[in-house]
Amino acid sequence: MPADPIGARDAAVTRLLDHAPHRDAADTVMFARLIGAKLASGELRHLGLAREGLEALLSRHFPGGRLPHSAPERIAPSEHQPFVDAMRALLLRHEAAIPAADHDAQCLATIIATACLRPDHLWRDLGLDGRDDVTDILTRHYPQLVARNLDGLRWKKFLARELALAQGRAPAHAPGCPGCEDYGFCYPAR
Repeated sequence: MPADPIGARDAAVTRLLDHAPHRDAADTVMFARLIGAKLASGELRHLGLAREGLEALLSRHFPGGRLPHSAPERIAPSEHQPFVDAMRALLLRHEAAIPAADHDAQCLATIIATACLRPDHLWRDLGLDGRDDVTDILTRHYPQLVARNLDGLRWKKFLARELALAQGRAPAHAPGCPGCEDYGFCYPAR
């Protein structure tokens, strides 16, 4: 981890945007922030995208941008792969900003679903600055889902609940939730 993780992240974002023909486009900025955070932390694998998918994403938004040699060639399936696959499918069913078959939609859904495996708040797992950043992304891409969060649940908890309900199951936590410092707040003992 760099001595100044925020500075390293911001520098990585700037380097990506330097290659962007449309550097102010909302999705280009979003992907720069998501990828830049993981470039800076050395955790590209936590995006859930193998090298080929990352390179394709870079070529669409940041032509000339290069991945480090440490970028994963492939992503080994985890024990939680069924959760990731189901969450990605749920998100794609609700995608509003771009066609669900679009590669960018697939990448974003994969990144969010994979972040749900991490043990922190979704905004931190995505490398963003706060809940509002996640809200902005979800509102732009999945407004129907966002509209259902009437209780103002934390996003990871909400998405896991929506997935469970869509599968006809009782609400459950995302795989990463038990490792979060606020697990007891989100899921108090009964």
